[in-house]
Amino acid sequence: MSMEIEDFRLERWFARYEHKSEIMLAESGIRSLSADRFDLDPGKLGYVIPTNGDPELRSEIGQRYGKGKDEVIFTCGTQEANFLVFLSLMDKKSHAVVVTPTYQALHSVPRAFGDVTEVKLSPLDWELSVEKVKEAVRDDTELIVLNNPNNPTGRYHPKEKVEALLEIAENKDAYLLCDEVYRLLVDDPLPPVAKISERGISTSSLTKSYGLAGARFGWIAGPEEVVEKAWSWKDYTTISPTKIGQHIAKQALGEMKEEILAENRELADKNRKIVEGFIDRHGLDWYEPVGVNGFITVPEGFDSSVDFCRGLVEKKSVVLAPGRLFGYDEYFRIGFGLETAELKEGLSRVDEYLSK
Repeated sequence: MSMEIEDFRLERWFARYEHKSEIMLAESGIRSLSADRFDLDPGKLGYVIPTNGDPELRSEIGQRYGKGKDEVIFTCGTQEANFLVFLSLMDKKSHAVVVTPTYQALHSVPRAFGDVTEVKLSPLDWELSVEKVKEAVRDDTELIVLNNPNNPTGRYHPKEKVEALLEIAENKDAYLLCDEVYRLLVDDPLPPVAKISERGISTSSLTKSYGLAGARFGWIAGPEEVVEKAWSWKDYTTISPTKIGQHIAKQALGEMKEEILAENRELADKNRKIVEGFIDRHGLDWYEPVGVNGFITVPEGFDSSVDFCRGLVEKKSVVLAPGRLFGYDEYFRIGFGLETAELKEGLSRVDEYLSK
């Protein structure tokens, strides 16, 4: 029996509209940093050896999670990190509980391997029900999957709820996989799940919080047995992280870290206030987000989120993400991590579109 994977609806939407549009208001990360901030000469452009990543840098990152170097593996972004975890822990006999709405790969990929139960956050506050997760867990559950802070809603689930999910996982000999790519955009971030519990698996990257998507550098931090399995699978995917990505990571995660994160947090806070003004002007609503994504109610007068977003991109060359792609047709996702001038121009075009 062949494995089937669902179309990645958001990526297909972007493929249709992003490259021929003038303003991208659906980008889910902070604006990209200029390459000239970094030394870009890593030496010979061969494989990273060992292929799970430089041991010294793995040790350094591991310390942030209370882990040793053998409990960390480097990947080509968080997408590969999550994919390797699913490959390592799931098969046709296993089950995962996934908190949604979320990035589609976090439920479509495990569904291709095994069985998935989605536990939905409740609009408009996007509250997480620990009881519903507990009810969804079964004897064959291998993983509980959480994205915190959440994409697309921007909801940051509090520590006590994360700890409750970890307790559920521990009682079932399962793991909690937490995609934490937005965690460091928070002034006072929660500790990563890999640091809280031996049943916690943290994935992250340089992409969303650092503004270095093009470096294609991510990692898994978790129990050694999971990391070892992920390394075995990685031999068949990208083999090693990128040489230049790791070279940039050493700089960004080292002496440049606090400067970069401070800049990015300031930009996110400034832009969030601008979006709040847009929401107030049009009588819309959202749950005030953490990170750089917000889930906003669709304005009146449109049949659906797709109707609204398609008309906007075709008439004003501005890309937003329809909430239907996340399972919530009465919302759309905005990304406000881009440069402030571009954000203002994009929102000005949305104002014009709505006025007509």
